[in-house]
Amino acid sequence: MLDVVRPKIDIRGVSKTYASERGPVLALRGTDLTVNEGEFVSIVGPSGCGKSTLLYVVGGFLEADGQVIIDGAPITGPGTDRGIVFQEYALFPWLTVRDNIGYGLERQGLPAIDCEKIIDRLIGVIGLAGFDNRFPRELSGGMKQRVAIARTLARDPAILLLDEPFGALDAQTREIMQDELLRIWLETRKTVLLVTHDVTEAVFLSNRICVMSARPGQIIEEFAVALDRERPREELVLSADFNTIRNEVWLSVRRQALAAGQQNAEPS
Repeated sequence: MLDVVRPKIDIRGVSKTYASERGPVLALRGTDLTVNEGEFVSIVGPSGCGKSTLLYVVGGFLEADGQVIIDGAPITGPGTDRGIVFQEYALFPWLTVRDNIGYGLERQGLPAIDCEKIIDRLIGVIGLAGFDNRFPRELSGGMKQRVAIARTLARDPAILLLDEPFGALDAQTREIMQDELLRIWLETRKTVLLVTHDVTEAVFLSNRICVMSARPGQIIEEFAVALDRERPREELVLSADFNTIRNEVWLSVRRQALAAGQQNAEPS
């Protein structure tokens, strides 16, 4: 008898409605998605399609109809098995780099010597050796986001949830941070769910890309991404395979964006 592989994340029929002055807004409708352990899955789609809403439901920060099952058990709220990185850095301005990274560890009651070992290792991983005692105001945007990622990794969550983590960065810093994230994923093989509006970023980082429909959002198309991650970025992004996948995903997102525009143009 063959063993059945159970998905790490199993999203079943998730729907979410928001209240507004003009009446209820259906953001997600019957959304299904499975993510296997060690996968890096990106969600793309037109603005307002519910990408971030779905991520926050998986994180346990929003209640919704349907179910999100992690390792076979329905979630009931946020948990230490999931770490989330937001577009805004969300660092404590009064804490140093070292103290920001170690904040969650201290709250877990980990012995100080273990905390220091984890913090030292992560400072090396994110390339901020020598900046241990700097405050967020003394860091660039890219450095702040590295600290935010390190703070999430410090608690060693099995799942990383990333909501447009590089959206506020300039193009050059964004590429550097993509390289860092890919390197970290290749080292740790954590399960990653990334929300992004950048199709090139999704192709560069992911095993699989899921396209969401115009609101109310649901997964309407998926693309497998089988690329040699050991190739230099300059070579990879210019390859025929990379550009073929990027174009296919871009056209899928464009179709949904056009559909969203038609919806907005309809009289209420």
